[in-house]
Amino acid sequence: MRFFIEFSYNGKAYHGWQNQPNAISVQEVLEKALSTILKTEISVMGAGRTDAGVHASQMFAHFDFETEIDTKDLVYKLNSFLPKDIAVADVFGVNAEAHTRFDALSRTYHYKISTAKNVFDYDFAYEVRLPLNVEAMNDACKILFEYRDFQCFSKSNTEVKTYYCDIREAFWTQSSNQLVFTIKADRFLRNMVRAIVGTMVNIGLGKLKPEDLHEIIVSKDRSKAGFSVPAHGLYLVEIVYPDTLKIDI
Repeated sequence: MRFFIEFSYNGKAYHGWQNQPNAISVQEVLEKALSTILKTEISVMGAGRTDAGVHASQMFAHFDFETEIDTKDLVYKLNSFLPKDIAVADVFGVNAEAHTRFDALSRTYHYKISTAKNVFDYDFAYEVRLPLNVEAMNDACKILFEYRDFQCFSKSNTEVKTYYCDIREAFWTQSSNQLVFTIKADRFLRNMVRAIVGTMVNIGLGKLKPEDLHEIIVSKDRSKAGFSVPAHGLYLVEIVYPDTLKIDI
């Protein structure tokens, strides 16, 4: 049987989601917990990769197990076994062919910027104390909807079949001393969100004009886009799947 796990994690202590040969990952810790509790070696497939230091308030992974599972009991045992920076919200049965990565309809990220020094936020938001023109940054967001090829925001030397992404939402909101960038798409390239945010910050600082984004995207050149903002301000916040994946067990 195949099962989906819904969980969240604080990425500060981890070298990203995916297993690494010489560094601890979220995947490694989750697999160890499942293998211990279910008394057999379990491997999981995640909905995607997050880089070192990136957080997730909603992430999914799937695994296979030969027999039925008391999913509520498994959630309780996992949360008792896992460290305090990983929390399981749900485990549920799915169709045998369901896949956390390939069946995802959309993914949504938030990027948080603190506009004032905050002793509680420095691990969870990027601090930019210079004034940012949020209106100009939102004008630039509208330009993203005109394009599909975002090679200019992709990490160099990334092996992908296509640089096409369907961006469905992109906007900035401000509350007190925090700015939050929300972006939703069917898929994302490696480093894409952090590169977009870095470019937007340059626009907010007046180093670029919103309309400069046209030239940057058309160039397909990573060096034309802005810097990559730090990972600790980035959060994977939602992954949407078809309702038909879930089954009653």
